[in-house]
Amino acid sequence: MAKRARVTNRPTKPLVRTPMRIGTLDAGAVVGELRQMHEDAEDPDVERMPADDELFGALLYAEKHAHVLQRLSLQAQGAAALKRVQLWEYLREQADAHQARAVSDAREAGVQWAQLAPALAVAAPNAAYNKAKRLKAIDLTDETPQARPVRRTPEAVLQAERRLILEQAAERRNQEAAQKRHELLVPIAVALMDQRDDLQPDDDADYWLEEIEAVLPHCQTPLQMVSLHRYVEAAVRAFGKLARQTARNPALTDEARLALAAATEFVNGAKADNGLARTTTT
Repeated sequence: MAKRARVTNRPTKPLVRTPMRIGTLDAGAVVGELRQMHEDAEDPDVERMPADDELFGALLYAEKHAHVLQRLSLQAQGAAALKRVQLWEYLREQADAHQARAVSDAREAGVQWAQLAPALAVAAPNAAYNKAKRLKAIDLTDETPQARPVRRTPEAVLQAERRLILEQAAERRNQEAAQKRHELLVPIAVALMDQRDDLQPDDDADYWLEEIEAVLPHCQTPLQMVSLHRYVEAAVRAFGKLARQTARNPALTDEARLALAAATEFVNGAKADNGLARTTTT
């Protein structure tokens, strides 16, 4: 019988199963529930239990005084123990994230991997590097539709970090392109309004021109610029529809034709840029 070939996973391959995580948890509320259980068991020292937001100390207290809960039912004792298990797991997840940030701060301050090795409880600089990469996996996701956490391997983390850098660079380019478009948008909208009387009347187009007129004097914030962009786009669309229906240019003078042509070119260029941005990010 032929020996079955061993199948190995690539280090960067996402986990087949989505890793289970505690994630977001109101830890203070869970500690409060534990406190109530100790009060129900008439724990004589319950007032010495640390505050709800002192998670580590509260867990140590609950562990040390777990015998007091023997006065409660087995079901209540099990529920208290489960809460401790949950809180320790939550604390472990939080510790990984905070330790990863501390390592990043140390590296930015010039600390070498050899110096970090004993602090990370490993024997060599390369082991410290690999452990730091594994810690960073908690804040990264893979490229699957479910956006799963990446595998806790240096290779998977590096791949996710490279993808994140590319996404951030694409986002910066998109923001710069949007800023340039906004700088062009206001004079185009002003020119369109200046030629309003020389544009063929149309209920739909007139509505959007009124919206442009209302927002244009106060167009300063990004949200206002987005609204102005939408109104100009809608007006161009309305005039395009009118041109197709009448088989005539809705601009009645050369100046109006130039203003409408500039607005149309701007809208078409913005659509092309957005399409390119989506292609780049995907």
